[in-house]
Amino acid sequence: MQVSGQREMELLQKIGFIRTAGTAEEEKAANILADEIRAIGCEPVIEPFEIEDANIITASLEILEPYQKTYEVTGYKCAKSTPAEGIVADFIYVENMIDVNLKDAKGKIVLVNGIVGMDAYKKLLKAEVAAFVTMNGSLLDRLEESDLNTRKIRKTLESQGLTTAVNVRISDAFEMLQQKASKAKIVLDNQNVTLTSHNVYTEIKGTEYPDEIIVIGAHYDSVPFSTGVYDNGAGSVTIMETLRHFKENPPKRTIKFAWFGSEEIGLEGSKHYVKMNKEAFDKYQLMINVDVGGTVIGSDCSIVTGPECLAHFTDYFMKTEGYPVRVENDNYSSDCVPFADAGVPAISFCRFAPDGAGFMHSRHDVLKYLSPDVLQQSATHITAFADKMANAKAFPVPHKIPDNIVEKINNYLFKKEMEEAEKKKKEAEEKKEEK
Repeated sequence: MQVSGQREMELLQKIGFIRTAGTAEEEKAANILADEIRAIGCEPVIEPFEIEDANIITASLEILEPYQKTYEVTGYKCAKSTPAEGIVADFIYVENMIDVNLKDAKGKIVLVNGIVGMDAYKKLLKAEVAAFVTMNGSLLDRLEESDLNTRKIRKTLESQGLTTAVNVRISDAFEMLQQKASKAKIVLDNQNVTLTSHNVYTEIKGTEYPDEIIVIGAHYDSVPFSTGVYDNGAGSVTIMETLRHFKENPPKRTIKFAWFGSEEIGLEGSKHYVKMNKEAFDKYQLMINVDVGGTVIGSDCSIVTGPECLAHFTDYFMKTEGYPVRVENDNYSSDCVPFADAGVPAISFCRFAPDGAGFMHSRHDVLKYLSPDVLQQSATHITAFADKMANAKAFPVPHKIPDNIVEKINNYLFKKEMEEAEKKKKEAEEKKEEK
């Protein structure tokens, strides 16, 4: 069976609405995917799981000196709330986040560049800042077409401690610096909640090696204010085409198809899948992940989060079959990570657009920049690769993650920091019991 880019585009139109983690819209998209699975002739399973989230009741930033102005902000979900009256403190810009910047940052509200990762977050906590302010967007954005990113203190950062945080438009940050803002007030009322997200599954049993399992997955949730057709509706509709192929051409090995929810807030759907199935992972041979695709301008790439021999095999396969796919051997920030972390070799297929041609995590992530021909082009080589693996006489990929990839995964998941935090927590609890 030939995959159909037009069919992919039609399904993409159906799920091309904002569908953030744990919302009714995400569940609506899950049901649309389940309906499509039934139409193909397979039986879908929609599996709920809980995620940590927060409702931002109030979030504001006001510059008090040398001028007065209130700016629109988004509060960091799961961050530390302020007292009802807010916090007032000196306002400084810590552009490099180095010791010189942070030497006098204690008790101050600090403006930082870009996104705060683990290293920067630890520095801010060590400096005992009152709060931090991040920025997003471009100085070229028009106000009516700019969006404030909604960010979250994820569990990895939360393990180190909590502080208050908000996010502003970069144009507003520019104005604050131009006007030499020196004192500010932040109010944040952040109420943590538990929401329900959903994964969608189906499977096709292997005809010869049913106990050898391949997972083909893609996340279907989006970020706020984005229809998420490039990231990652495209991956979701691509693996639906691969499902059609294997429904008509039963594979020798069992293939489990998974559409993951809540990837955008920390790979929560794939982490849940791994947690629920980890005891059977000696049967899992490979995870194939599809994340971002369909852009008219762009290039196809395959990233192997597993043994180097799989990268070589993939490179040879794409060349011999005439598919223009660049191959790398590296970690990739997507649903492949929990599988590789559990010892299952993984490979991600992506189509990356250059700056200005694809709009990940943006209101501009819309259908007009995608093409059914390009969707079909990518789905063709992904399905061909999956077919090769599913029907190999002997599975060619060793069930081992090399040390260099393990190290990258551990760093990505901040395992050292998480273990240290857990150790400190345990020690604190033991001391409390002794008293």
